[in-house]
Amino acid sequence: MLNKYPLWKYLLVLLVLSIGFFYAAPNLFAPDPALQITGESSAQQVDQRVLDKALTALDEAGIEHFGESLSEDGRTALVRLKDADLQLPAKARITRELGDSFIVALNLASTTPAWLSDFGAQPMKLGLDLRGGVHFKLEVDTNAAIESRLEFYLNGVKRVLREDRIRGFVTLANDGHVEARFKTEALREQARSVVSDDFPELVLDRVEEGDEWILRAGMTDAARKEIAEYAVSQNLTTLRNRVNELGVSEPLVQRQGANRIVVELAGIQDTAEAKRILGKTANLEFRLVANLDAPASEKTRFEYRSEDRAGASEWLEREVIITGERVANAQASFDQNGRPNVNISLDSEGGLMMSKATRHNIKRRMGVLFIERKYRTRYERGEDGEEVVVKVPYDEKKVITAPVIQSALGAQFQITGLDSPLEASELALLLRAGALAAPIDFVEERTVGPSLGAENIRLGMKSVQYGLALVVLFMVLYYRVFGVAAVIALTCNLILLVAFMSILGATLTLPGIAGIVLTVGMAVDANVLIFSRIREELGNGLSPQMAIHSGFERAVTTILDANITTLIVAVILYAVGTGPVKGFAVTLSIGIVTSMFTAIMGTRALINLIYGGRRVKSLSIGGGVKA
Repeated sequence: MLNKYPLWKYLLVLLVLSIGFFYAAPNLFAPDPALQITGESSAQQVDQRVLDKALTALDEAGIEHFGESLSEDGRTALVRLKDADLQLPAKARITRELGDSFIVALNLASTTPAWLSDFGAQPMKLGLDLRGGVHFKLEVDTNAAIESRLEFYLNGVKRVLREDRIRGFVTLANDGHVEARFKTEALREQARSVVSDDFPELVLDRVEEGDEWILRAGMTDAARKEIAEYAVSQNLTTLRNRVNELGVSEPLVQRQGANRIVVELAGIQDTAEAKRILGKTANLEFRLVANLDAPASEKTRFEYRSEDRAGASEWLEREVIITGERVANAQASFDQNGRPNVNISLDSEGGLMMSKATRHNIKRRMGVLFIERKYRTRYERGEDGEEVVVKVPYDEKKVITAPVIQSALGAQFQITGLDSPLEASELALLLRAGALAAPIDFVEERTVGPSLGAENIRLGMKSVQYGLALVVLFMVLYYRVFGVAAVIALTCNLILLVAFMSILGATLTLPGIAGIVLTVGMAVDANVLIFSRIREELGNGLSPQMAIHSGFERAVTTILDANITTLIVAVILYAVGTGPVKGFAVTLSIGIVTSMFTAIMGTRALINLIYGGRRVKSLSIGGGVKA
């Protein structure tokens, strides 16, 4: 029969719409403002005692809370609050009570019913400009990068002089130069020759002070600027890699000024995890464990670094074999005894350096030194008498393992002696994402407040509602019954759009809302093309049933051409755009696909149900056309 879908097509439309309604439903349940408590280390447990301590602090401050819970793995605790305005004072109170060994982060606790979440139905993530998200401003310590390079030159000059048996006293001067002092001019000239051969990039000057002959080695201003620039660029790349490892949707990681980096994690659900991973300004150093039986003259190469895991002191040689910057890949795994370890792959240069250092030191121990930038919190009184929170940075150094070198190591080896699989996974993530070329300090850290996000949501929803209302009014008045069918299809289109964004985990931002408004217009445009074609066919004398059939069939090609062209543009926007532009492109792309489905199949199904399979003398399609 004409204009009558087969049963399977009706069932297909009904199935797609049912799935859409189901996966869009979680967006009706607003999340609760909450605080998430996580240990500073991945292996640190958050138990009932810690949670009780936090709740007591909230009770003493008169802050209302409910729904407290501990995660099954014992790594996090969640405390729900009555009002979003209580998040910041509650965070400050718990942070002071628990101290620096725990991270307290603002979060949103899901209220999605279990019958939805059991099937993977979750609400859309909202961007930083709508609700929730973390903003960090980090400052790269470029002076530390330059000092690290000077330390490298200091150790290098000592090494080449020792290898060539040139007696001299090498130190690092306060003005940033490596100074080598000699008893005779001949020794200085001999030293100058070997240093210039090994380090041609250094500027060498001769100085005499009394009966000492001094060789000063320093970097040019251009070299210092290059090191500082590299440190910022490398840290920028590393932070981007770490954000990618976190699986954050549409992150913003960009440089600001000479030595600052801005990180915005839009729509992130686990803010505590993000803060902990990004805050791990950690690096690895591989050094030989010092031979304490060595002659006194060689002990100047030793340096007390840290305690090992058992609490015993370790002496390591000053000279670094390689750092974490040479790590090309790292994967957490288990050894043959089921103990956690990390499989390391070095780049080609790192492999050569490791091979050279280990093949002459078999049966000696090699220490793996983990260096982490941490902060101590101090509470001081400001000039106005208000309490001020002061974060004091310090570097914590710990030998995580010191295995015996059984054979010469190459570009691939293992780090063993780790405490837990979680620690192995975190260490592998940090190494895989890349080592920081210089320490970074958090100079600004904030979560975009819910009040601003709520205002953006309100205005964004208003724009969608006003646009939808005007479209509904126009379609119903101008196209009558066909207009009503188009409005129903348009409503289903919006529900499908929300459902697909929820399923894909896409982040909705203000530009994304603009994409939704544009999708509304494009969905209506497809129906207008179809209805206009039906009117034309009626005007050409076709029967109502034939006009419907011909109108849909002939308009489909035009609709596909227009929408596919727009879809290509949206894909290009996503490929070359960043942040908000990508948000707009994602929403627009999904909207194009759903609008074609609802306009071509959904609207046709409704019209078929109204007019199909029976004699029709006239169509309520407006414009004065009745038959």
